[in-house]
Amino acid sequence: MALPWMESISAYAEGSTPSGEAPRRMGVLFAGNGFHSKEWWAEGRGSAMKLGKVLQPLESHREKLLFIRGLYNQEALKGNIHSSMTGNLLSGAPLAPGGEIRSGTSFDQIIAQRQGRATKVPSLVLGCEKANPSVHKNYSMLYSSHISWSSPTTPTPLEVYPALAFDRLFKNKVQRGDRSVLDAVLEDAGDMRRRISRSDQQKLDEYLNSVREVERRIDRAGRKGELQGWRPTLTKPNIPRPADGYPQDVAEHMRLMSDVMVLAFQTDTTRVCSLKLNNDHSSLRFPHLNVDYMIHHLLSHADTEDWLKVNQFFVEQLAYIATKLDAIEEGERTALDNTMLLFCSSMLTGSHDATQLPVIIVGRGGGRLETGRVLDYRGKDNRQMCSLFLSLMDKFDIRLPTFGDSQGRLAEV
Repeated sequence: MALPWMESISAYAEGSTPSGEAPRRMGVLFAGNGFHSKEWWAEGRGSAMKLGKVLQPLESHREKLLFIRGLYNQEALKGNIHSSMTGNLLSGAPLAPGGEIRSGTSFDQIIAQRQGRATKVPSLVLGCEKANPSVHKNYSMLYSSHISWSSPTTPTPLEVYPALAFDRLFKNKVQRGDRSVLDAVLEDAGDMRRRISRSDQQKLDEYLNSVREVERRIDRAGRKGELQGWRPTLTKPNIPRPADGYPQDVAEHMRLMSDVMVLAFQTDTTRVCSLKLNNDHSSLRFPHLNVDYMIHHLLSHADTEDWLKVNQFFVEQLAYIATKLDAIEEGERTALDNTMLLFCSSMLTGSHDATQLPVIIVGRGGGRLETGRVLDYRGKDNRQMCSLFLSLMDKFDIRLPTFGDSQGRLAEV
């Protein structure tokens, strides 16, 4: 809550969402083990953009798509195995070997820590494959199981049960938005009151009383339907609660988690969400694609037609989320226009090629991201993945001087 100027304290203001404008959102989708080496590509611009076969499910979203080639993560090149390439994908941090757990706070969690106070759930971290706690070639497999890290030693808890993810959004608890602003900050106000001058104490009391009166007027206006500012297009779930338990059908599992992500954004329950479609070094099978003779990890070792089918199935989840968000009108834009969906993997191909990473973004970040483009950073000095994260955090008015192994943004982003 903003305060009036006071002689006793120095204060600054951070950027915020203008009244009546829908918030910006960040979504991250991860698919392990890379993609078909000959069919992950894009060229051209806007509606004329041509996409490789892996990305064909996104044809209808070409004008809202940004394809980025040539970025890499320096620390991921050290171990040259799945765990050492995944645990720091969103942070660029060095990983501790020997079964120890130490990475770095991921960029999505930095956004959640700065922006999450405005929502019931600061960030929603979803997955479609359970975490693996074993050790592989001197690195913990927990690195392969988590891309979102709340701190260098804490992977953000991964929710793999659709029903529990749904409950986290809609369990009948008092939400921040249901409480008075003053009630929410009263303890902080009391602490501050003891540290300011007598004249500032009087000014603070007058200010809080005026805010209380405004709250009462807003509440009365809301009951009469007089408020004109932005409100979520949905206030309660429009889909049934998923069944309890862990879905045995991978297609159903991914679709349920995709629906939960869309619902979380549409109800403004969270503005930061990651969805890990599988683990790196994944053991998922795909009988619904008639590809059930090999697990995902082994399939990734060769550019077969079956591998392409599985790639397209993963991209279809991103296309599904993008299509649903694009159908939600939020003023002059759609929910997709107000969102950035980052889709990535920790290696370009299943041969452990992490010298460049597969990266696409769908959505325009509230009009702050120019899409319908292909950016190629191969051969350029600044091609760190963390440079992209600095640029994306800028879209949320979080301007850090450095992040991970980067000291500069991607100027084109």
